[in-house]
Amino acid sequence: MTEQIDEHFLVEVQGWSRPFTTDREAGRDGDQRAEAVSPELLFDLFEAQLLSRHLDFAARSLQALGEGFYTIGSSGHESNAAVALSLHPSDPALLHYRSGGFYCARAGQVPGTDAALDVLRSLTCSVDDPISGGRHKVFGHPELAIIPQTSTIASHLPRALGMAFALDQRAPLGVSTPVPPDAVVVASLGDASVNHSTAVGALNAAGHIVHRGTPLPLLLICEDNGIGISVRTPPGWTRRALQSLPGIRYLAANGTDPEQCLTVAREAAEYVRTHRQPVVLHLSTVRLMGHAGSDVELAYRSRRQIDDDVAADPLVATARVLHDRGLLSSGGLVDRYEQVRRRVADVVEHLLPAARLDSAEAVMRPLTERSPIRVRAESAVSADDRPVAFRGKLPEDAGPLTLAQSINAALTDLMATHRDVLVFGEDVGAKGGVYGVTRGLRTRFGARRVFDTLLDEQTILGTALGSALAGFLPVPEIQYLAYLHNAEDQLRGEAATLRFFSNGQYGNGMLVRVPGLAYQKGFGGHFHNDNSLTVLRDIPGIVVAVPSSAAEAPRLVRALAALARCESRVCVLVEPIALYHSRDLRPGDGAWSAAYLPPHHWGIDLAEVGRGSLHEGSHENLNREGTDVLIVTFGNGVPMSLRAVAAARQRATSQGRSAPRAVVYDLRWLAPLPARDLLEKASRADRVLVVDETRRTGGVSEGVVATLVDGGYGGRISRVTSKDSIIPLGPAAATVLLSETEIVDALLGGA
Repeated sequence: MTEQIDEHFLVEVQGWSRPFTTDREAGRDGDQRAEAVSPELLFDLFEAQLLSRHLDFAARSLQALGEGFYTIGSSGHESNAAVALSLHPSDPALLHYRSGGFYCARAGQVPGTDAALDVLRSLTCSVDDPISGGRHKVFGHPELAIIPQTSTIASHLPRALGMAFALDQRAPLGVSTPVPPDAVVVASLGDASVNHSTAVGALNAAGHIVHRGTPLPLLLICEDNGIGISVRTPPGWTRRALQSLPGIRYLAANGTDPEQCLTVAREAAEYVRTHRQPVVLHLSTVRLMGHAGSDVELAYRSRRQIDDDVAADPLVATARVLHDRGLLSSGGLVDRYEQVRRRVADVVEHLLPAARLDSAEAVMRPLTERSPIRVRAESAVSADDRPVAFRGKLPEDAGPLTLAQSINAALTDLMATHRDVLVFGEDVGAKGGVYGVTRGLRTRFGARRVFDTLLDEQTILGTALGSALAGFLPVPEIQYLAYLHNAEDQLRGEAATLRFFSNGQYGNGMLVRVPGLAYQKGFGGHFHNDNSLTVLRDIPGIVVAVPSSAAEAPRLVRALAALARCESRVCVLVEPIALYHSRDLRPGDGAWSAAYLPPHHWGIDLAEVGRGSLHEGSHENLNREGTDVLIVTFGNGVPMSLRAVAAARQRATSQGRSAPRAVVYDLRWLAPLPARDLLEKASRADRVLVVDETRRTGGVSEGVVATLVDGGYGGRISRVTSKDSIIPLGPAAATVLLSETEIVDALLGGA
């Protein structure tokens, strides 16, 4: 297929026999458009298209040599270069994987950058790749304001939406970023991806934002080649779907008409920049050379369909305009085509052999880099006007607080300290959250900083992703843990991968709050009692913490916020709903509420981030010789285990025997687990009992047990967990959730 489109261009251009005329003499239809598109702009377009095409050829050649590892190309889509030429090179761009023409055109706008070298280094997984450092073939470059995406299903659209939304919120809140004040966010996607739920949700959210009168400078480019791998898009469907979007202006251009592409792209960019409202540009393209190098198109397409696409080659179309306007002769066009081929070949020759990542440590570096000094200092920063934020009633003077109250106070301190903190989600604004955790924040800090979103978790997380790139520290709330599963790819595939695929040059640090876990006395069924954390714990680089009490929560909030700000970490705080309003460990004792410590008491370092906590005299007990059991737990398991220890003593006494001496260890950090601290504490106990409120299969206990075994712990290990079941409504919930009785039985059964 490479040979077919290469030969087609050369044969077609060499066969043009019409006289070579000047632009003025051409006298062709569309003179008005021709006058609007300067020769310089046409040459820039052609140069970018040629370079993108020959880079696609090189990708196939490198694969054949065993030196290239990515063959999804941009051939047939090169008309997207017109979009880049219509924008400012500082406009943030999140690109579809067939937007090679755009990348080449933008690089041509920024002195000192070389698209050929960039793309070839990326194709060969070179450590000198300027964006990923050899980790993936992506279009990205910080100097080109191109944010790397590996999306194939438009999962980058919520991030683009969030960034566009956040851009015009900066000035009113006094938040500065390197992005110019009139910037436009551009994102490209394929026609097949328009049908994906992520794209549908993002497009709906864009219309919703416009309907509310909020600025949204977002330019969406649908590169429509009419086919998704092997599945044809029904004719007219994409146009109909895009035209029907409320609040989003629709424009269309034909990729085989370069002057129209340049004119319409400029109109689209100027509209978004001036009106601060979204536009979708429907760009008709073709797909040449199949989906990727391994794709055999004849298995699902006819020879005529393939030939028709070749005949619609956008490079030939641009060459035709240059020829017919008298700007380049047939021979001049072929000469330029071959010059670019030689240029790419020269870069390949000097690039090989490419230096590549050669160790796990090198690959993982963007995920493992730490800034302990900055994190410690950041976690202890306090606002000078705290009394104003708290309206003269400081939380440390309010007496013991509940878990919900302590989180509210910690968020208030965080927002008072940093004006770039945004709190948002469903019902977090006027209502103050379903459980009152964000109550009063909107009144104190205003609707620009504390706001309700539409009911779509993908949009909530996308708003966080994009606003982080725009210079904010987002604190989104997912209303219930079960609702996170509707949008988990925004954390897994988008948020957690950005540092990895940008070699640490881009980050989207955030603190995601998720009320969750079970033990709500049967209320709400599985959607409000989700006890599965597996989806969070296996995402590389993410930080997950669970507070068990009001004493723990404020430090965790500030620690996670510091990690998000200083290390661009994606952090998740899972808040046990059943403990939100608990004051007692046992009826009337008030032991599960705690006095609030102001921020200057919260200074932490990364050793403490990787450290659990001991409860109820545990420091003393654990240091005694012959400590019997270390109970390892978290969340609801902490108060349950403390009560179970007391119950085990009572039962043992009534049976005339002694109970094991037990120490309760609160993990606090579930991803990554506090492995070193856990092993150190376990080394002083004869036995470890893991008390895990999540499920037996895939639950937290599996990771804890594996950590102990891998670390060489020599004592006995056992675990008690909830059942591998969905949690039912009503009293039946107790039949599948871990009970305190089971903990007592495990304690005494191993004595």
